[in-house]
Formats: sequence, C-alpha cells, structure tokens
Amino acid sequence: MDDPQPARATAGEGARRELILRIVSAAVLAPLALGVTWLGGWSFFAFWTLAACVIVWEWRHVVADQATSGGLGECTVAAACIAAMVGFGGMAVLILLYGATIGYLAARTGQRRLWLAGGILYAGALPVACILLRADARYGFVALVFLFAVTWATDIMAYFVGRFAGGPKLARRVSPNKTWSGAIGGAAGAIAAGLAVVHFAQIANSLAVAGLALLLSVASQAGDLFESALKRRFGVKDAGHIIPGHGGIMDRLDGFLAAAVLAAIIGIARGGMDAPARGLLVW
Repeated sequence: MDDPQPARATAGEGARRELILRIVSAAVLAPLALGVTWLGGWSFFAFWTLAACVIVWEWRHVVADQATSGGLGECTVAAACIAAMVGFGGMAVLILLYGATIGYLAARTGQRRLWLAGGILYAGALPVACILLRADARYGFVALVFLFAVTWATDIMAYFVGRFAGGPKLARRVSPNKTWSGAIGGAAGAIAAGLAVVHFAQIANSLAVAGLALLLSVASQAGDLFESALKRRFGVKDAGHIIPGHGGIMDRLDGFLAAAVLAAIIGIARGGMDAPARGLLVW
C-alpha cells in the first residue's frame, strides 16, 4: 500500500511555494497599481489599457477559438479607453458594444461567437470603469484606493480564513477550494478595509460605506467565481502565465473587474458622468 505521507508533503510544499509567489507578485504589483493611480493622467490610462488588451488576448486563449484572429478586441478596447479618457464615457460604452457586435459577426466559427463578443465587453468594461472613476478630480484617487482595499482585503481574508476555518463549500462545482467561511471572512475584511480608507480620507457616513464595501466584496467574489466557471467550462486551468503564482492578468483582476464595474455604475447613477467617484463615496 502506497504511503500517502510523501504525496501530502509534496502538496504542502507546492501550496507554500505558490503562496510565496503570490506574496512576491502582490508586493510588486500593488505599489505599481497605487503609483499609477496616484499619478493619474495618461500613465493611468496606459496601465489599464494594456491590462485590458492582455485580458482580451487571455479570453481568446480560454475560449480556445483558434480560427479567430486577434486585433479587433484590442483595438476596440483601446478606442473605448481613449474615449473615456477624453471625457466621452457614453461614447466609450457605445464603442465597446459596436466592437462586440462586429466581433460576433466576423467570427469564423459560429459556436463561440457570443463568447468572443462577450470577451470584448468583459475586458473593455474594466479600464473604462477605472478611467471614469479616476477622472473625478476630488474623489477619484480615493475611490480607486477604496476599490483596491476592498478587493484586496476580500481576496486575502477569504484565502486565509477559508484555509484555516474550512467548512462547507461555497460553489463546489465551480471552485472546489472556496468555502462559506472564506466568503464571510473576505466580506468582513472588505468592510474593515473600506472603512479604514474613508476614515483616513475624512469621508463621513460609515454605515453607508460599510454597506457599499459589503456589496463590492460580494461582487468581487462573484467575479472570481465567474472566471472559475468560465475556465472550467473550457477546460483551462489558468488564463495565462504572466504573473507568478497568479496565472494571467485575468486571473488576478477577475474580482476587481466585477467590483470596479459595479462601483462605476453606482457612482454614475448617483453622481453622473462628471462625478462618479463622488457618487460612489459620498452618501
């Protein structure tokens, strides 16, 4: 009978190695993201446009449509980002819809047309949401830091609480490692992190902000589950291999993407295109 001990030891070493890679990658990427957010302007535009173009490429890799040539998605995303950057948020949305429609019609294989079109919308929504929020001169930087804090705290706390507390699985068929304890721990961490950001930014109405952080944490976890379901649907482990310990850009930003899009929708609904970050944070 085979001894299970070496197998368990190997699995434990692999998990520790992956955790170290995740920590190192986060230590590099987090300051970079915060730095370009602080600078704003065209460096911020370039950072998120590049990230979105990589996500388009990774999405095509996941859906594995080898008959589809690249270029349309990346060009559409870049054009939408430019429109958002110069203050035409509505035009940015229309560009994404137009590009997705063209992508659907131009696809040479009918089976996955909707997936390819959806990838353009998925990737383009991220930078457009971030650019529109950051454009708010007074609250834009704080809004992005708030989003970073909520999604990072969700990810970190969900990982550690789920790992140590265990318990019932959150969505066994989609992501077998995620637990309800991790989801609750992630939400609690998000609320604490969000409240800390608005406290230091001297923004009042903590109760509303706590509710907002909870909502965005749920969106972040839903975004993570969506990408897991997508990869499972197409039999892919990681969207890419750019980030050690994390896989691809899409693997790293799936939760942030969902939270950022929801945050932009809330901000625009309350503050309009001119002040979406104020609409998000000031209640």
